[in-house]
Amino acid sequence: MSSLRILLRSLVVAGLSAALIAPASVARAEPTPAELTKQIEKSSTELERIVESYNKLNEEIKANKATAAALQARIGPLQAQAEQGRADVGVLAATAYKTGGLGTARVLLEPDGQSSLAERLGTLDQLTRQRQQTIDGFTASQRKLINEKTRLDATLAKQAAQAKQLAAGKKKIEADLARLYELRRRAYGRATEAPVKSSSAGSAPAISGSAGVAVRYAYGAIGKPYVYGAEGPGGYDCSGLTLAAWRAAGKSLPHNAAMQWNATTRISRSELKPGDLVFYSGLGHVALYVGGGQIIDAPSAGRNVNKRGMNIMSIAGYGRVR
Repeated sequence: MSSLRILLRSLVVAGLSAALIAPASVARAEPTPAELTKQIEKSSTELERIVESYNKLNEEIKANKATAAALQARIGPLQAQAEQGRADVGVLAATAYKTGGLGTARVLLEPDGQSSLAERLGTLDQLTRQRQQTIDGFTASQRKLINEKTRLDATLAKQAAQAKQLAAGKKKIEADLARLYELRRRAYGRATEAPVKSSSAGSAPAISGSAGVAVRYAYGAIGKPYVYGAEGPGGYDCSGLTLAAWRAAGKSLPHNAAMQWNATTRISRSELKPGDLVFYSGLGHVALYVGGGQIIDAPSAGRNVNKRGMNIMSIAGYGRVR
């Protein structure tokens, strides 16, 4: 009996141990390749939105720097003008003090003068107007200078706040990238796709004009890595690629998908021609149309620029570079 009790006790303990261990084993189970791919796609989409926001902020900082430079260029001459006006007003004040304010009038109205009274009064009126113009000019230039300086201070303050925001955005992107690359390592054995030659996608179609230049540039970028905030030549993000392709053709686009939407002319799908831009849902992704229902784009972190069918996700619309 004693042996039987020992045996039963052992079986109960073993059963309990199995019950306790089983849930932990399930919790530690590795995600399947399909689950990892789904996580990667979700993380990539979220990261691309953050990258495009980062790019937009960069574009705004560039615009503010240009505004600040233009304001500073205008402030220099205004300052000189205001200083000259101050000097002129100072001379008027000193003269008025020395002559008691009415000295000029007394001289002009002296009966011994050679001119008639009407002429002397006319001269006095002219001098009064000139003095008033000098004072008014000084006041106006001072006001303009103060306004420009106020605008410059506001622009510089905004720029400083944006620079802090940009630094915070960069930190977040780097942290998100590290997580995404780890997911890719687990799913595919490496964090980034292997580089490929651009010739693997075939030759660029023969297209004339600036659109042809943009398309040929995009073909030449195939196989280069996605690099956030980059516009070539070593790597690109989505709006960086379309920017660089059209820059090669002599056209300027901002480095942000939503801004490129605003900078292009709306066209329908039936009007699409090689060189046009295809925008995707939420304006978080943009690609260059190369004909035959195909696009070239910089897909997402860890991947390379490639050519593929345009229906990769929900399309928001199409744009033609002006």
